[in-house]
Amino acid sequence: MLTPNRASAVPASAVLPTVRRPYAAAFRALIALSAATGLIIECVYGNVLVVLSFFTIWSNILVALVLGSGAVRAWNRRPPLPALWTGGVLLCITVVGLVFHLVLDNPAGEFNQAAEIARLSGARAAANQLLHTVTPIGTALDFLLLTLPGALRLRHAAQWLAVPALYLAFALLRGALLSPGTPTRYPYPFLDVTAHGYPGVLTNAAVLGAAFYVLGLAIVGLDHVRPAVRPHENRISSQRARGLK
Repeated sequence: MLTPNRASAVPASAVLPTVRRPYAAAFRALIALSAATGLIIECVYGNVLVVLSFFTIWSNILVALVLGSGAVRAWNRRPPLPALWTGGVLLCITVVGLVFHLVLDNPAGEFNQAAEIARLSGARAAANQLLHTVTPIGTALDFLLLTLPGALRLRHAAQWLAVPALYLAFALLRGALLSPGTPTRYPYPFLDVTAHGYPGVLTNAAVLGAAFYVLGLAIVGLDHVRPAVRPHENRISSQRARGLK
């Protein structure tokens, strides 16, 4: 009787190590470090509970964890993280950068906080740039230059909405529990129920949610049309388990 070949059912990437990617590991480590540095500065100079109430902080924590893990995996020849995770982090931190630069730091915008941002100096100004500019750009470059294309799916764009939906519920619940007049009761002006009421805030949230979804679809579409920057360096690893190399 023939004995089944069990090895054929096991992905090669689970048996043999992938190629070490030192440059990818170093770049991801730098991006994770920039996010962590910004987070630490904000916590040192501010109230930790208030700092943790911002979506910017949530997103940078995800960048630090996912890109840090990606750096370790690239160095240790481990398989990539799921594309659902890496793409979701890219979407969240991209929204952070776009909202900051186009909405909050825009003197012509309805919700601008340009005056407050301009008053930042020293370590706080550095943290602001790390969290809102360096990590979004770095995460986007990692996606474009250091990952294999074609891993993302249309369903991911909808699944990624779970993160902003969770944050919205958290922000509104937090605001409802805090006393009126509490500083930073609502982390962002477009979520301020006192100023806009729940209908206005939910309208703003719906607009932002639609923007999240459209941007998510754009990221998925870009993932399927962008060329691979370099030839596949490892023909042993599974071609379906794509995400961070």
